[in-house]
Amino acid sequence: MQSIFRLPLLALTFLFFFLTTVNAQVGRIPVPAKNGIVTSSQYLGSEVGTAVLKSGGNAVDAAVATAFALAVTYPSAGNIGGGGFLVYHGADGEVTSFNFREKAPLASTSDMYLDASGKIRDNSNHDGPLSVGVPGTVAGLWAAHQKFGSKPWAELLQPAIDLAEKGFPSSWNMQRIMKYFQSQDKAWYDASKQAFLKKGKELYEPGETWKQPDLAKTLKRIQKDGRDGFYKGKTAKLFAKFMKKHGGIITEEDLAKYEAEEQKPIKGSYRDYDIYAMSPPSSGGVAMVEMLNILEGFNLKEMGHNSAMYLHVVTEAMRRAYADRAEFLGDPNFNPDMPVEKLTSKAHAKELRQTIDLFKASPSDSSRFNDALLAYESEETTHFSVVDAAGNAVSLTYTLEYSYGSRIVVEGAGFLLNNEMGDFNPVPGLTNSRGLIGTKPNLVAPEKRMLSSMTPTIVAKDGKPLLVIGTPGGRTIINTVLQVVLNVLDHDMDVAQAIEAGRIHHQWLPDITSFERHSISPDTRRLYEMMGHKIRYRTAQGQAMGIYIDPKTGIRYGAADSRSFDGRAVGY
Repeated sequence: MQSIFRLPLLALTFLFFFLTTVNAQVGRIPVPAKNGIVTSSQYLGSEVGTAVLKSGGNAVDAAVATAFALAVTYPSAGNIGGGGFLVYHGADGEVTSFNFREKAPLASTSDMYLDASGKIRDNSNHDGPLSVGVPGTVAGLWAAHQKFGSKPWAELLQPAIDLAEKGFPSSWNMQRIMKYFQSQDKAWYDASKQAFLKKGKELYEPGETWKQPDLAKTLKRIQKDGRDGFYKGKTAKLFAKFMKKHGGIITEEDLAKYEAEEQKPIKGSYRDYDIYAMSPPSSGGVAMVEMLNILEGFNLKEMGHNSAMYLHVVTEAMRRAYADRAEFLGDPNFNPDMPVEKLTSKAHAKELRQTIDLFKASPSDSSRFNDALLAYESEETTHFSVVDAAGNAVSLTYTLEYSYGSRIVVEGAGFLLNNEMGDFNPVPGLTNSRGLIGTKPNLVAPEKRMLSSMTPTIVAKDGKPLLVIGTPGGRTIINTVLQVVLNVLDHDMDVAQAIEAGRIHHQWLPDITSFERHSISPDTRRLYEMMGHKIRYRTAQGQAMGIYIDPKTGIRYGAADSRSFDGRAVGY
């Protein structure tokens, strides 16, 4: 019998929606599912992942298929040219994580972006081929599948290949990037124009079928040869040739040497719950556990959700954790003495909690570093959450850095490259009150992984996954995940309510709190400001994708953030 993954895409969609029982989110209420569920930022990715679950695949199988599908259907952040992190919690209690963050090329140096005067040259750490880190996504998905996958690797790649070959409807979201490419004349964008524009010149109209034949060929090589289909052979040669042609420094040696790392996640506790999140080079797990430890000493439920007092103590926890993040965290392979155990300890939290004045904001002082350049982290990332029928859970966040990364497509290979080198601190030794940080743990070095805020998280109770959560959002990621977790555990919200609630963000420097516009009442704002806090309004913060497993009934409830244009929870 022909595999379901080899059916034409339209036939697969028909079968999926009309011949099976599937629940898909259509409103701001949780989607119930008795068996498996996937929540992602793009509905086709969620559908592909849930089809894998329904055909007998486990959570890691579904995560692999979803990630590759999003590399086709969600090119602003889904990727094979970027990197990220995966946290796994098995129904049997096994917990682990996979680090597939990008690495600096072998030829990189700590001052590679500076001109003779010590200033960043032409925004080169964010724009152009020098901004590209060695990608990790394919290696990370391969490593996770090698350990936990149950379905054949090739079968999990087929839905993404079908989507790339047969095409799917272009969206309104893609109009801006297509117009951007029309306006560019740099030679390194020539392949991008061929990939994103009709005949390399014309816009695809919303709803018009968009095909990616070069990307399909690359995916077929990965399908056939696994990890080596990307890091060796034709794809690696195309990648290295493109880099050399346009002044980049990634070589075939860089690609061949790249390996993802399985590593122990950060584990914390909050009230009666276990918290599992990503360890460095992600700063997310350390910072979130530190904040939860601080906040555990307050009765947040009694304070009331998003009251002025509640926002004050949450802000003060954020301020302290982000200061520690800036001073201490980076790639553990280059910073072996990071005080992770201390930063995530209850004792450290108690000391910090005692410095919080319940009625007055603390100052954020950059002089603790004698002036340190905090790398800008783009908010264009994506996250998806998966729970399978057995109760295994995956929380995966990956990114290209900027929206569409460097916006550079590898000629002949069809995939977008990241611009993650911009996540390193580009100017050694400069930290100031504007939010610039240049502390040593996150300076550029060959094969070093840049610090990240990605925070894929799983909350567990009695050894079983309870909440699977994550979000895009650059440095706001940690605080968005924190607030969703607090909304569920302290404020008894369902997962959709927890995700939809208004959010704030404070990151130590600059010393200002961001409020989502229209999310906090004017009265609350005034009381909050009277405590000495400065605020500014912003647009939507994050696009959280979550799943809650009812410990009594076992029903999975999924919710896709309405801040995501095409997000959807799909279960069965």
